[in-house]
Amino acid sequence: MELLGAFWAEHWVLAIFMLGAIAFIAGFVDSIAGGGGLFLVPGFLLVGMPPQVALGQEKLVSTLGTLAAIRNFLANSKMVWQVALVGVPFSLLGAYLGAHLIVSISQEAVGKIILALIPFGILIFLTPKDRPVEERELSSRMLYTVVPLTCLAIGFYDGFLGPGTGSMFIIAFHYLLRMDLVSTSANSKTFNFASNIGALVAFVIAGKVVYLLALPLVACNILGNHMGSALTLRKGNEVVRKALVFSMLCLFTSLGVKYLV
Repeated sequence: MELLGAFWAEHWVLAIFMLGAIAFIAGFVDSIAGGGGLFLVPGFLLVGMPPQVALGQEKLVSTLGTLAAIRNFLANSKMVWQVALVGVPFSLLGAYLGAHLIVSISQEAVGKIILALIPFGILIFLTPKDRPVEERELSSRMLYTVVPLTCLAIGFYDGFLGPGTGSMFIIAFHYLLRMDLVSTSANSKTFNFASNIGALVAFVIAGKVVYLLALPLVACNILGNHMGSALTLRKGNEVVRKALVFSMLCLFTSLGVKYLV
């Protein structure tokens, strides 16, 4: 537990319990509206992890946790495979490039970058995703130009920072491709999974992942993803948002005290 701060190293059981709760909430929220990293990254930083390790740990937990949501969406035939097969390679490539860049920056600078960009991730998370759009047939231009470029750009952001990536995918494909929200959420999971893998490879190569600590957090994240995606399939899309804003603002405030005071 040498990567934890002094207090949390002494109370590592409490740290794991707290991070497990955060991982569950992150998985639950991420499977519905994206934005799970808005909980995981600040949570890891608050217990004393170096910023790059916090980002690498978030990628490991999210990569495995997202599988539970994908399984639920696959079982209910919500995946649009034509879009997924085109976008996944570009999500993976963009995330690898973004993560490769972030691990080359100093830890202190990364901490401040995370603090500066989290409000942007929160705004993306809070952006309404339920405005009606007129569905239309997907053209070849949209499929082979818009999908790759969008996945490359959002994938790069995911590797470089991450929080809010799922929401970005949902918003982009709902408005650009005119897909219904449940199908968009299903496809965003495949893109997010690919970008997580791409970023995780870069963090593993750089030695920024702690595997032992990840095990209980992955289990909590998988449970959250399973319950959240199941709820989405039953109730629709407007399940999460306002009730969790307070939690995110508390995490952001705590990080501000940690890095700026």
